[in-house]
Amino acid sequence: MNEFWIAPSILSADFARLGEEVDNVLKSGADIVHFDVMDNHYVPNLTIGPLVCEALRKHGVTAPIDVHLMVKPVDRIIPDFAKAGASYITFHPEASEHVDRSLQLVKDSGCKAGLVFNPATPLNYLDHVMDKLDMILLMSVNPGFGGQSFIPYVLDKVRECRRRIDASGRNIRLEIDGGVNAKNIREIAAAGCDTFVAGSAVFGAGQADDPNRYDSIIRALRGELAQARA
Repeated sequence: MNEFWIAPSILSADFARLGEEVDNVLKSGADIVHFDVMDNHYVPNLTIGPLVCEALRKHGVTAPIDVHLMVKPVDRIIPDFAKAGASYITFHPEASEHVDRSLQLVKDSGCKAGLVFNPATPLNYLDHVMDKLDMILLMSVNPGFGGQSFIPYVLDKVRECRRRIDASGRNIRLEIDGGVNAKNIREIAAAGCDTFVAGSAVFGAGQADDPNRYDSIIRALRGELAQARA
């Protein structure tokens, strides 16, 4: 199984100081920057576009950037995020007319590709495209807003997805997003996830006396993950 990655979602960061926020959370020990892209169409909210991704790259962010597209249609925006510096681009199968084609577009644009599954979306979309996937993202809340509570039944979906990944023999990361915090991250890891998106649980837990503001919360998350593999 892959090493554990902590992926703070910048949706919960202070956008007036976004470059500094991302610098601090990476210095605190986070592994990857998570981008939540919403279009007020596929989901009822409007967030950020490729110019913000490009700005972070120009600011000096070198860590992987994990772009989660909650937009419909997806094909038009994929090349823009690839050009802006995305490392991973994931999208919802319901938002694509041709899932295989959209995955190949991500690959052809130079990024790693993934699918995102809402809590009630079946995993059968995986049946024919495992060879094109670098990441599978399971939503443990319904997408559109930060700060929601984890939906417990998604843990069964995590276990089934882990079984599918292991059976495929492919190096596919299994990511979870929604309501992840220090109280439940160990259980989620034990179910089979290796990549953990946390927004308000990280950016809402900053400590002024931490050298990089988020050291304490990242350390707490790492401690729980270590217990999952003990």
